[in-house]
Formats: sequence, structure tokens, C-alpha cells
Amino acid sequence: MACIEHRRFNKTSSQTFLPSGKNIQIQYGTGHIAGDTGHDTVKISSAVVLRNQSFAITNTEDRTFELPRSQFDGLFGLGFTGGSEGGARSPVDTMVQENILKDPLFSVKLFKGSGKSNGEITFGAYDKAYKDKLSWIDVYGNYFWATTMEGIYYGDEPANYLYGADKVNSLSGALTAQEKARASRKALLDTGSSLIYGDAFSLAAMSTRIGADVLSGEIPCSSIPKLKPFKFVLGGKNFSMSPSEYIYHDEINDICEVQWMPVSEYLWVLGIPFLQSHYSVYNIKERKVGLARMEK
Repeated sequence: MACIEHRRFNKTSSQTFLPSGKNIQIQYGTGHIAGDTGHDTVKISSAVVLRNQSFAITNTEDRTFELPRSQFDGLFGLGFTGGSEGGARSPVDTMVQENILKDPLFSVKLFKGSGKSNGEITFGAYDKAYKDKLSWIDVYGNYFWATTMEGIYYGDEPANYLYGADKVNSLSGALTAQEKARASRKALLDTGSSLIYGDAFSLAAMSTRIGADVLSGEIPCSSIPKLKPFKFVLGGKNFSMSPSEYIYHDEINDICEVQWMPVSEYLWVLGIPFLQSHYSVYNIKERKVGLARMEK
């Protein structure tokens, strides 16, 4: 049903499609798909054309992808080849290896509110208005846009809410930079995740500190003006979120709730709420991410 509701790719109508003969199954954070893989020309714009690009063609999708819940017709992965299913070369690595982009990077703006589109992505360039505002951090590993995460702080308080971080930080003098990076918690920047995901211990402490219900995430809307920002330390640099950015206000029902959810993974995921508050630039070749506060 989910597949029928969306616009679909008809491989028999393409003169350049080549089947690979490989089946594929992918389990996402929410939802799963199954199908096979192939190669074809993927045209993003007149200047960005990926030839012989690998991709998956689904024939089974669960209800997560049904309308109106999922408006999109497909997923365009922005990670590296190492994180792709079946070892297929990722689109961003194709862009760099084939010298398709003016500069080996892409940038993302995600908007909040109903007055604009949901966001924009630019391949090969970024908004130079942010040039002197970007803080660059190293990407850890060859799979996703993940960086080290050293702490989470509330306002100017000294307590570190990131579970296990203090132990690693206390050993920093005895560890090399590479050893500390391996031992540190990791945070994945992900445009495809609707919330911030992290370990239950850290998030429960954060919710308790601001007076939110640990289980439901709800918090009195009247308390928002009194709250302070949370500061996330990524790659040794500080990136903050204001209360209006880490709390969602359902104005129709006048319900407020935190924009995070616990998972069992050791890896944190900084999804849409974090990226709506930060302009992000991804240097594919140098494996770095630049972040700056989004201008209103």
C-alpha cells in the first residue's frame, strides 16, 4: 500500500538502467524496506548528474511510509560509502570522485515554522554569509557524519549531563588525541531523524533538570521563558540550543514537550531540532563538518 501511494520509478522505462541482481533489506530507526538494487543516471540538477549511480528499488515498504505520514517518494542518503547497504558507492562520494562539484562539500538549512519551505540543500557551495561564523569539527569514522561528543551542559552550570563523559574527560591527559576520540561518546548529525536521540540516563537527567516528565517528555508551556539553553560539546566546541529549540510547542492543543527520545544506542543522533538551530556544511573530501547558529 505504501508503495502504491507514491510516485514510483519504472525501471523498464529507463534506457540506462542496469540491474545488479542483488536483493536488499534495510531496517531504519522507524520502518523497513526490501527490494533489489541497480544502477542508473541520477540527475539532481543540470550541473549535478551522477552516472551509473547505485541505488535501491523497493518492492516492500511497511506502513511507516504510507501517506500522509511520509510525504517523500524516496530517500537520498548523504552518508559515506562505508555506511551504505551492500557496499554501493554513496552519492556524495560519487560527486567527489567524479569531480562533479565546484567544491567537495554540501550545505543544509532546515527551517522551523510554516512560513517557509522545510529547508534547502546546496551541493558544491555554501552560504558565504556564514563563512566567518562556522566552527569546523572533525568527522569520526568512514560511515556517517559523526563526531566526538564531550558533554552536555545546562546554562552556566558545571554539571555534565552526558553519561560517561566525565570519566573520559578525566583521562584526557593520559590519552593521545586519537585514543580520546575512540573512547569518547559519538554524535551523528542526521537530517533524516526527526528528534534528538541519546541514552536514557543522560536524557532523564536533562528532563528532570528542566522539570519535564521523564516518560512523556511533557513540560508546562509556562516554564519555557524561565529555562536556559543546553550546550552540546562536539569535537571540543560548544553548540547551544535555546528552550524554544529543544522544546516543541503544539499551539493548537497548547502542549509542550522536549524534542528528544531515549534509545539504547551508545551513539547519539542530533536530528532535525538541532539542525534547525544550526546551519551545517559538510566537507566530503576533508571529512569535516562546519556548524554555525542559524540566522533568524
